[in-house]
Amino acid sequence: MTSTVAICTPICHSSPTKSNASDINPRLCFIVKTPKNPSALNCKEIISHLFTFPTHVSLHRNARLYTPFSPKAASSSSVGSTEYIEEPETKVKFQKSLSLPGCSSSLSLLGTGYREKVFAIIGVKVYAAGLYANISIFSKLDAWKGHSAADVQRDSSLFDTIFQAPLEKSLHIILVRDVDGKTFWDALDEAVSSRIKSPTPVDERALSTFSSIFQGRALKKGTSIFLTWLDPTKMLVCVSSDGLPSSVDATIESLNVTSALFHVFLGGNPVSPSLKSSVANGLAVALL
Repeated sequence: MTSTVAICTPICHSSPTKSNASDINPRLCFIVKTPKNPSALNCKEIISHLFTFPTHVSLHRNARLYTPFSPKAASSSSVGSTEYIEEPETKVKFQKSLSLPGCSSSLSLLGTGYREKVFAIIGVKVYAAGLYANISIFSKLDAWKGHSAADVQRDSSLFDTIFQAPLEKSLHIILVRDVDGKTFWDALDEAVSSRIKSPTPVDERALSTFSSIFQGRALKKGTSIFLTWLDPTKMLVCVSSDGLPSSVDATIESLNVTSALFHVFLGGNPVSPSLKSSVANGLAVALL
């Protein structure tokens, strides 16, 4: 005997099924027929195909939908739970949950993307990025339940709500090539400063502290940078060349700077459109 299960990750694609999908309209779901005993499911094989299907999706009307923020999804091997999610363009793997210095609880992965710079019309990938959030963030997003991924991505107020919530969220950046620290900071500073119209002395000190982390520092391929917002006014910066950080490199306390940095990635004209799109897709699935 077989049964139908839905396997979901922050970015999941599936081919259409023959079932009538007109009743519901999920965006990111992978439908498979499994043995009656779910433990017989080859999870690794299924996960490896999640990023290879076109964006067209459909869902059996009796299938149950799980997201990375569902406790059942996190604990049940029957839905293909795995420790890592791979960003498809860079092949960088992100943990599905993180415990970071300064955070009161673990954070769950919401979406992944990559940053690309164009040199002489050739696109060069610089880093992959994953956005994490405290699962309690969804208690603040009831107004967007049932909205499509496109609606979520267009509605800046949803991302503003996420930023304003006094709950931890973290951007995990993983470099896919060697980068000079000053070069990395100069690019980030340009994006952040352009979003602060009239910097205050507090903003200037925060930017100086931020800058000091990267000056004279070689950032090798595989280096991780964590930007963790504890609340709208306070952000922790951690840099690690070997896995998860054990300490904080700097604390940034400036609402203008922390807000500008969040909107560099998730506001209008983001530096990584793929990340924002992936997060919108993850939110749409979780808010069904």
